[in-house]
Amino acid sequence: MSVAKIVEITSESPKSFEDAIKKGIAKAGKTLENIQGAWIKEQKVVVKKNEVVGYRVDMKVTFLLKK
Repeated sequence: MSVAKIVEITSESPKSFEDAIKKGIAKAGKTLENIQGAWIKEQKVVVKKNEVVGYRVDMKVTFLLKK
């Protein structure tokens, strides 16, 4: 039987939401093993001087616990 755990993380990129997701998963993978997936809870843009300067995602990352 497998048991999974979920952690919530926030990641940001100046390029796109997709890049923010990829960077967040890659960073989480440095400390979490057996990542199985992620649920994108929220997407936001960072605006400065009426221009979009960043793309931010809040996500829930699911990983399996060691046996």
